[in-house]
Amino acid sequence: MKLTGAEILVKSLEAEGVDTIFGYPGGGVLNIYDALYDCNLNHVLTRHEQGAAHAADGYARATGKPGVCLATSGPGATNLVTGLANAYMDSIPLVALTGQVATNFIGKDSFQEADITGITLPVTKHNYLVKDVKELSRVIKEAFHIATTGRPGPVLIDIPKDISATRTDFEYPETVNLRGYNPYVEAGQEQINLAAQAIAGAQRPVIYAGGGIIASHASAELKQLAELILAPVTTTLMAMGCFPENHPLSLGMLGMHGTAYANYAVSDCDLLIAVGARFDDRVTGNVATFAPDAKIIHIDIDPAEMGKNVRVDIRVLGDVKNSLARLVERVSAKMATEWQDKIARWKKEHPLSYDQKCGGLKPQYVIEQISELTKDREAKICTEVGQHQMWAAQYYTFTQPRSFISSGGLGTMGYGFPSSIGAQVGCPDATVFNIAGDGSIQMNIQELATAVQYELPVNVAIMNNGFLGMVRQWQEMFYKRRYCNVEITAPDFVKLAEAYGAEGIRVTEAAQVKPALEQAMASSKPVFLDFIVEKEENVFPMVPPGGSLNKMIGG
Repeated sequence: MKLTGAEILVKSLEAEGVDTIFGYPGGGVLNIYDALYDCNLNHVLTRHEQGAAHAADGYARATGKPGVCLATSGPGATNLVTGLANAYMDSIPLVALTGQVATNFIGKDSFQEADITGITLPVTKHNYLVKDVKELSRVIKEAFHIATTGRPGPVLIDIPKDISATRTDFEYPETVNLRGYNPYVEAGQEQINLAAQAIAGAQRPVIYAGGGIIASHASAELKQLAELILAPVTTTLMAMGCFPENHPLSLGMLGMHGTAYANYAVSDCDLLIAVGARFDDRVTGNVATFAPDAKIIHIDIDPAEMGKNVRVDIRVLGDVKNSLARLVERVSAKMATEWQDKIARWKKEHPLSYDQKCGGLKPQYVIEQISELTKDREAKICTEVGQHQMWAAQYYTFTQPRSFISSGGLGTMGYGFPSSIGAQVGCPDATVFNIAGDGSIQMNIQELATAVQYELPVNVAIMNNGFLGMVRQWQEMFYKRRYCNVEITAPDFVKLAEAYGAEGIRVTEAAQVKPALEQAMASSKPVFLDFIVEKEENVFPMVPPGGSLNKMIGG
């Protein structure tokens, strides 16, 4: 029997092992939604298409499986763009499905028409406009292959309404053959040997781990190498949890708001082993003074990253997991030296610190309490973007990969709450927290209706300081405290939560923090925790924009 394009789409998604779609219906995708009526796929109705894209992104980060989102043509499709750009910057596997006007109406400024393939070309790994229903199953197979292989990323499939209605024979392809796309790269033995030789000769090695460790499931190999050569490990924001932060070799995060000892170690090392990282500006600061005395090894699957931002001495182009495993076989165990003693001294002399006894409730204390109460659970910690995001990276102790879910490269306010919904859907037994600010939570606050409808017990910890905190901090430090449009009015978050059918708890004192968190974690409903925190608390340490890592402010 011949199937419609919509039915072929559903069958193809099932063949790919998809279990959940995050979406919002509309005229351009009515054929698809009609086909969804009779299938076993779980559809989560978000309240905005941007929420659908971020939820699919959070699902992908939490589970390691590609996220799928669905939107109608025109404004529905364009509302996905921020979510696609966010996934693209952070290399997250995503397949976005959009409706389009019928093929005979394309290019005629038809109702709810938008050139979504043209619009998303810069923020997707690849995209398709399907013009023949016979090509649909092949396109879907290719899309999932492209999204999940090599350096992962989002792929968009635009499906005109007549294509979703047209019938044809259905056969899902078993293999993919894309000319010129050979994403799996095995590093050359010569490069592995050069890297091993450099490690053998190093006195002060540091491993700088990026999100590629998590993408390639290489945490075990990373730990093996670090322990073998006694190299301290510092991670990017995207790599939090890939190396246990309670390990003696952990340096925590580096960069603009990294730990002082991570930044000192990178500045003083003689060998920097960068693995699955892209040397972004928030990590390097002034590239002229970044790891100035170090030989740099860069292990990555994407050749475009090699030497893009900093000079690289040894380029190991290949799959991170495979490259690390082979490197472990080639290097010898190292003995402790003065380098490890120096790192320990920096940790003792320059710890992360704050004073809960001075002023009001400190956001750092709240995050430490969340960390303590969830340390023996499977936890997924999502964040919005701002000061609270940096405090989460600093004061939550991450020990497992895929436990930290945050917008890195794009820095998308409004990301955290829908991503926490995606994480909770993908990991129903996990304790999920979204650490938010009173500004960023309002950007996608409508998704509280989604969490309530699907009975998702997401905990939202709002650091409520009455400011757009990170912008205020910059205006304080670099603009002579000329606060311009950073003081914000927020709703009563407790009443708002209750209006949606969720629970709301307000906390004003340190003694209330732990009981409130325990109450929230015991609830079967979504909970908004409104923490009234110190208004002008700053994130320290801080490397001024364009500054050197070893010249930090505060902390």
